[in-house]
Amino acid sequence: MIPHELVTTTFDLPGYRVRRNLGVVRGVVVRSRSIVGTIGASIQTIMGGNISLFSALCEKTRRDAFDLMLQHATDVGANAVLGARYDATEVMQGVTEVLAYGTAVEVEPVK
Repeated sequence: MIPHELVTTTFDLPGYRVRRNLGVVRGVVVRSRSIVGTIGASIQTIMGGNISLFSALCEKTRRDAFDLMLQHATDVGANAVLGARYDATEVMQGVTEVLAYGTAVEVEPVK
């Protein structure tokens, strides 16, 4: 798996040069909120502040999409990902798609 220090939101990686561009890679996760989680989060909104149930769900979903992107990059032979981004779309009420994407590259250290 690609180490996190070789994934960046920028289009270059200091100390490395790009040998090959392997194209766009992505990880997609589609999640829905459970009725129990929705009720619990509704109760948390009364108190105000961070809605920890939704924060945990969002963090897990983003992490899963990120890991899938890294797996896709590994599968195409990359050792780094440049220009990493996230996107989210509500597919239907209560169902959200989270997409992690970037450019898979093969890099080597600059000598």
